[in-house]
Amino acid sequence: MSEMHNPAHPGEVLREYLPEGMSVTDAAKALNVTRQALSALLNGRSGVSAEMALRLEAALGVEAGFWLRTQVAYDLWEARQRGVARGVRNIAA
Repeated sequence: MSEMHNPAHPGEVLREYLPEGMSVTDAAKALNVTRQALSALLNGRSGVSAEMALRLEAALGVEAGFWLRTQVAYDLWEARQRGVARGVRNIAA
């Protein structure tokens, strides 16, 4: 399976789903999280947890699995960019 090149951070994707003109404060209240927590997500300083994915599903109607897959795709791409697997030997052979 081919992976996306430089996938968007989930916070960037979330911005597209929030109602136009909705403040971070109002969105945080609707999600029952702190403004700081939502701001960190929206600005790429934190990721989507399973709990946040469920909150987003309830508030936006976009299934939790979508948010978690978006996070995993982003995390894998970032890890590959850092060369995490360099020097690891194949132990399956």
